[in-house]
Parts: sequence; C-alpha cells; structure tokens
Amino acid sequence: MEQPARGLTANAVKWIAIAAMLIDHIAWGFVPTYSALGQLMHIVGRITAPTMCFFLAEGYAHTHSFRKYAFRLGAFALISQVPFTLFETGKLQFIVGGNSSETLNVIYTLFLSLLAIRACDRINSRKLRFLAVFGLCLLSLPGDWMFFDILFALSFWQNRGELSRQIQSFSILAVSMVLAETFLSVSEGYPIYSQLFQFGVLLCLPVLILYNGRRGGGRTSKWTFYIFYPAHLLALGLLKIYLAV
Repeated sequence: MEQPARGLTANAVKWIAIAAMLIDHIAWGFVPTYSALGQLMHIVGRITAPTMCFFLAEGYAHTHSFRKYAFRLGAFALISQVPFTLFETGKLQFIVGGNSSETLNVIYTLFLSLLAIRACDRINSRKLRFLAVFGLCLLSLPGDWMFFDILFALSFWQNRGELSRQIQSFSILAVSMVLAETFLSVSEGYPIYSQLFQFGVLLCLPVLILYNGRRGGGRTSKWTFYIFYPAHLLALGLLKIYLAV
C-alpha cells in the first residue's frame, strides 16, 4: 500500500488560505482595525494573497490550456466585482468609487499576475518583457493588492523549483511592501504601527514549505477558491447591511 505523502497538498494549503481570507474579511467588516483582535486577525489574513500567487505560478506551470486558465480568472474577476463592491460600500454597484484606492477585486489582480507570468515566459526581449510587466503593474493600481501580487507571482515563478531562492526573493518583496505601506500610512497621518500587521505575509512561508507538490482534493477542488471568494463577500456584505455596520 502506498504511504500518504508527508506535508500538505495544494488543496490543503488552499483551504488554509481560504480560512485566513475569511478571518481577514470578517476583521475588515466587523472588528476595529487598530484593536489587538483586529491586528491579530489581519496578520493571519495576510497569508492568503501570497499563497494564491504561489499557486498561480504552479497553476501556470501545470495547466493544459493557458487560455482556459486565463478565461477562468477573468470570468470570476467579473463575477466577483459586485460582491466585492457590496462588501466594501454596502451598495450594489460595479465600481467602488469615492476615495478608495482599491476599486477592483483581487481576482482581477491575479488575472493580471497570470498575464505577467505569461509575458515573462514567452517574450524573449528584456525590454519588451519589462514594458509588458510595467504596463500590467499600472493596470493593477486600482486592484486589491495592486502590483504586489504581480511581483509576488513573478518571484515565485522565476525561482520555481528553488525553494531557498523563492523564500529569499519573496521575503525581500514582502519587507519592501511593508515599508512602503508604512511610509504611505504615516504620510497620511496614521501611527507608525498602523501597517505592521502586513508582516503577516511572511506567515505564508512556513505553510508553503510544507507543500508536498501534490494536488490533493478531487476534480472540482480547483473551483473552491473561485466560488468561495465572491460567495463569502456577498454573505459578509449582506450581513454588514443587516447589522448596519
């Protein structure tokens, strides 16, 4: 009898990321950001985005059809937009609007991240690769996690198969992100500790180190995140309206 592989399958890691995302969004919706509980929940929640960037790179390497993969991401970016806006604003509209810098959902940003990986994989010219990635980073600015998702995904893709280099490159990007977010937050009058919870992105590393390279789950497990993301935003958005938070 074949012994089960040690570590975590991709399906198990994705469920951890989904749980972390749910905790994070509950905190954004119902818990004061600068409370001890709010900070703790957001620290946990930072696990999700880089984990999904990691599996975006893995998914690109293993997909049988890039077009279908890209179409799936693009379609769910559209499907998720109204639930995302409902959660952010309490209104049934497509764009968040107002003074919010994040007007498009994270699957939109992941879609751009996939295109960035494709560009780096298929474009031979360094100059053209740079222009393509730079353009995608500009397009990501209104998206949740902005260009950080693109850079995370590219760091995992370019160092795929070399865990130590993945950890090193991701850690440099993560710390840079925290410093940038802290600088912007302080410049807007928030306390210097206001963005320290962003260091939680580094918690994805011990989880990803346990990944055993196996997919796990069933045939439909690849749809779990796509379906859960808009569904939980819709539920939390309606709950916010009901509770008038």
